[in-house]
Amino acid sequence: MRQTRSPDACPALVLNADFRPLSYYPLSLWSWQEAVKSVFLDRVNIIQTYDKQVHSPSLNMNLPSVVALKNYVSPARYPAFTRFNLFLRDKFSCQYCGSADDLTFDHVIPRSKGGLTRWDNVVAACAPCNLRKSNMMPEVAGMIPMQKPFRPTVFHLHKNGRLFPPNYLHESWLDYLYWDTELEE
Repeated sequence: MRQTRSPDACPALVLNADFRPLSYYPLSLWSWQEAVKSVFLDRVNIIQTYDKQVHSPSLNMNLPSVVALKNYVSPARYPAFTRFNLFLRDKFSCQYCGSADDLTFDHVIPRSKGGLTRWDNVVAACAPCNLRKSNMMPEVAGMIPMQKPFRPTVFHLHKNGRLFPPNYLHESWLDYLYWDTELEE
């Protein structure tokens, strides 16, 4: 018995005009509706398709599995400072003990001592380490971050994003994605 795939289970991988994903983490995916709409608005080229079709009174169309933008979108050099981007920069691990559980972020120089919420003063920290460090300076607390905080580039975050492949990768996407193969085994 052949299993029918729902259109909702058919996202399209979105590539820039240079055939690189717009982002790796999260992976740049569009719903099948967004992909089809972009095809009809002539914003993308279809690179690969699923076997699943959608139908209208005048058209049968295989759903796109990989699309490429017709116009190159120049990525920002530096990403926005967000909790997610900070965790991605720090590879989703506490910079004091290495734990990946219950992550928060910590001001290396505490705000109470004039520390600012900026890339170069904030690190990922698990809740227990954050509580233990409290509002102390790193040397006083005996807690020096494993990696000195820094402002990452988009390319740095893309590189780190490749360390965390999604649970599902359609076979038609694999020629356009470059994951660290030692982690896939």
